[in-house]
Amino acid sequence: MTVRLTAAGVLFCAAALAAQPAAREQAASPAQLKAAIDNLGKFDAATRTAAARAVRRTAAAQAVPALIAAASEHADGYVRFRALVLLSGFNDPRARDVMSASLDDPNDRLRTVAYAYFEHNPERGMAARLLKALDKENGEFVRPALTRALAAYGDDPTVQKALADLVMRGQDVYRSAVIEALGDYHAAYALAPIMNVAKQDGPLQEDAILAMGKIGDKRALEPLEALQKSAPRVRQPAVAASICLLGVNCGSHQKFVIDTMTFAAANLGFQDLLRAASRALGALGAAGRPDAMSALADAGIPARDPVRSPIALAFGTIALRNTPLAVKLLAARPDLRDAALLLRDAFDMLEEDFEEERFFATVRHTYWQAPVGSPDRKVADALIQALEF
Repeated sequence: MTVRLTAAGVLFCAAALAAQPAAREQAASPAQLKAAIDNLGKFDAATRTAAARAVRRTAAAQAVPALIAAASEHADGYVRFRALVLLSGFNDPRARDVMSASLDDPNDRLRTVAYAYFEHNPERGMAARLLKALDKENGEFVRPALTRALAAYGDDPTVQKALADLVMRGQDVYRSAVIEALGDYHAAYALAPIMNVAKQDGPLQEDAILAMGKIGDKRALEPLEALQKSAPRVRQPAVAASICLLGVNCGSHQKFVIDTMTFAAANLGFQDLLRAASRALGALGAAGRPDAMSALADAGIPARDPVRSPIALAFGTIALRNTPLAVKLLAARPDLRDAALLLRDAFDMLEEDFEEERFFATVRHTYWQAPVGSPDRKVADALIQALEF
């Protein structure tokens, strides 16, 4: 017998599955699963959210083959993209071949996901393929994902040369992504050109200053100390954070950044300084400093826009880059739900679907590994409910 669902019925099925308590696996009929996957491309955000949640909670034995098929051949390009993102969260080895095929797909969104996948799942021989893509990949959101993936292969001399060269040439939006990735992957081989960028006042100076600290090479200390005397006020939070990341007087430098954020949040007309201080605290938090993330939560939870947005973005970036720290910190907060809502605001603004799916997968794993009633189970449940995954 063929089961036919109306549009209202499709939404009801997805919502009904989403409303169930978090479970390791839940059975869904083929019609329900197909309806949920089709709904991943709907215009209405609530419908898409309910559909994604329903798919995540479907038993892997059912969901993975259906997502592979949808990512490969669904008629709706956006559904293909969302199916590929959701597939990544199941940690199934069959995803690798779909991701590999997606590297050559005309759909920009699929290529972006595939680059992110091979950033976090490096494999022998992939660096050469990614380097070849540099010659033709110019999508505004795709090329940054490609260069970030390449940064994960920084032990390859040909990758080192290519990325170091890109620090000094190309469009600023792409150079910014390269510099940030090199910092995140501690690319000491690119320190010299990054320090050259840091000497120049302009849109890339803050990126370069933060990267110098994240790389962790003490050769950066002298130019950073010079920038303390010469760089404009809006760059000083990044300078202080980077010196802290190098292990020099970290307590006082972090306090300066927190005080700067507090001042900028309390006084109108300092939005640029607020953004800079929030971002600097984000870099400190991602590097493992819990006080930096706590300061962002303390300031962001009671705030309203325009103050809330830059703080939320920094808070969310820490959650994506250092999920274990975020879970531990949130578990200790009495205002857990409010902190989770701050994180939801961040995810609404961030354009990092693959990274967010990794976060969701980590939180779900935390939920099931933690004993009932434990702080980890509590924070995971609060995040699942607030973020609706």
